[in-house]
Amino acid sequence: MVKIAPSILSADFARLGQEIQRVKSADWLHVDVMDGMFVSNISIGVPVVKSLRKATDMFLDVHLMIEKPVRYIDAFAQAGADLLSVHLEADMPPGIRAALEAMDRQGIKKGIVLRPITAAEAVLPYIEEVDLILVMTVEPGFGGQKFMADQLPKIAAIRRYIEMYHPACHLEVDGGVDPVTARQVIQAGADVLVAGSAVYGAPDAEEAIRVLRGQ
Repeated sequence: MVKIAPSILSADFARLGQEIQRVKSADWLHVDVMDGMFVSNISIGVPVVKSLRKATDMFLDVHLMIEKPVRYIDAFAQAGADLLSVHLEADMPPGIRAALEAMDRQGIKKGIVLRPITAAEAVLPYIEEVDLILVMTVEPGFGGQKFMADQLPKIAAIRRYIEMYHPACHLEVDGGVDPVTARQVIQAGADVLVAGSAVYGAPDAEEAIRVLRGQ
């Protein structure tokens, strides 16, 4: 079954505890961390992840949009992240490898992320060891952007790589996911969908989650 991961980037931070309860039927909770350097926006950090962990037992899917992410793996893991994903563009390959090794030492699940400009082939050096590959279908940094349909062939290509080299790996898509684009990315091979405004902007978040799942 397709997993739905509402992004708290679209939640009301003044009432975050209640906002988590609004999406309690979802599979994961997606947390976007931005440092103002890798992307031009700044969002949340370790203290918020720690607070989220105290407020929910949901799986915390933490997406690090930060330069040289190896510096923060231990802190976010100890704050309560269940999975950390790092951008392949955020460091040189030895730095990405070091970040993944730090996740191993912390005993958490590992993910890698591709910006729209990054080719599907970039996952190949890591695919056999990660638990998740995240394809961005918008430019990272801000919510509410329009879905980039030209990323669908990349999603399909990575699905083929997963089936070939590591069938247990999840393929996640983030950016402009709504009831229409959800069907497209699922057809292309995604099995985890990140949705921000499509869930938190809906009058009934639980119904929005059901629709995205195709129920």
